Amino acid sequence: MAKPRDEGLCDPVTVDATLDRDSDLTQRAPVTVDPTLDLASDSTQRAPATVDAALDSTQRDLVTGDDAIGSTQRGFATADDSLELTQRGSLAVEDSLDLTQRGPVTVDEALDLAFGLAQRGPAHGPNPRVGCVLLAPDGQVIGQGWHRGAGTPHAEVAALNQAQAANLPTTGATAVVTLEPCHHWGLTPPCTQALTAAGIKRVVYALADPNPTAAGGAVALAEAGIEVIGPVAERRAIDLNWAWFHALSWGRPVVTWKLATTLDGRIAALDGSSQWITSAAARRHAHANRQEVDAIAIGTGTLYADDPALTARVDATVEAALAPDQPLRVVLGDRPIPAQARLHGPGGPVIALPGHDPAQVLAALAERQVRHLLIEGGATVAAAFLAADLVDAIDAYIAPIILGDGTSAVAPFGVTTLADAPRWQIVETAQLGSDIFTRLRRTTAPEQSFTPTLGGSS
Repeated sequence: MAKPRDEGLCDPVTVDATLDRDSDLTQRAPVTVDPTLDLASDSTQRAPATVDAALDSTQRDLVTGDDAIGSTQRGFATADDSLELTQRGSLAVEDSLDLTQRGPVTVDEALDLAFGLAQRGPAHGPNPRVGCVLLAPDGQVIGQGWHRGAGTPHAEVAALNQAQAANLPTTGATAVVTLEPCHHWGLTPPCTQALTAAGIKRVVYALADPNPTAAGGAVALAEAGIEVIGPVAERRAIDLNWAWFHALSWGRPVVTWKLATTLDGRIAALDGSSQWITSAAARRHAHANRQEVDAIAIGTGTLYADDPALTARVDATVEAALAPDQPLRVVLGDRPIPAQARLHGPGGPVIALPGHDPAQVLAALAERQVRHLLIEGGATVAAAFLAADLVDAIDAYIAPIILGDGTSAVAPFGVTTLADAPRWQIVETAQLGSDIFTRLRRTTAPEQSFTPTLGGSS
């Protein structure tokens, strides 16, 4: 069986559970670690671009600091989860030409590097972002890799391929990976099979795979005689793949409600004008976020009023500057999409889902392997999802404007007294031009039960 530990892998003898700074594992007894895991020293590796493994939280797409997930047993924010991720590791992934010329690294350092590698993978799509670093018995980095999306080699295989291409032996090596290696055949073979065939001696992983289709890798590796240590960094790994993890845990796509409002909560003036309430900086930020979701949904009211394109652009001010990957565009409601609508132009696929039942919408999108849905309007759609307790996060762009009248950001959704109003946990704030951006997450697990329909990574 895998040996769970916290992130203190640099201690060559014993990790005291009281030092656990990652999850709800503080009730464990101390865990003894093989002294050979202390592979001291250098901090850099080869990769196609320079990336700080401890990315500054203001540049992350989901949270600032800790994502406020206390453990794998709860998928929501709490006020006392306050670990600052910008203090977690200081290693950079470099364009080094020969990994064998770098000094040895500790497993802790390798884990930081693996998280930095994972950040390079796409935040959207059915698969998680995963990074892997291979260490020789003397601590030298002999391979590294990250998953580039469904159908491409998984991180472990990419790292093994790099080591093999450099004629570096993998027998007796340690694989440090941000997610438990998969143990199923999908679009690619099981990573457990590749690691076993390569002669890997030890696997250290950050998070157990929550996907029942792909899980079981730790047990399979242990049965093959490989030493398995993990999970060692649950909270950090959940933060890396927040939407993916909770989509699997909750059996439905995670829903983020995006709104751009005035100080008094208006999304349009009394005459219907709304372009633009927020600044160009806020719109650029919103388009960057669009690149990291699987689908964007609006109601037919917003469709007819604003005629949005719902594209993800690398330059929010240039309509033709489309990002390489475009989200699915979803229209909710019973009115048809007009023939002249901008939705018929360049961008992601377009689907129309009749009715206004959020649960039915999410079930339909889950069948399409949507993990993360962004709802952008209008007030009626937002109210429907809020009333169904199906909003998991809010991206709020607030402009320093007061209208006093006009369209509210959300229609009434059943709250008649302050005690019944849903409350949210702020996990990120930033100033964008003249506007303030705030990201919030739910503080309680969703009550509505869904039959899991989201399939496995591959």
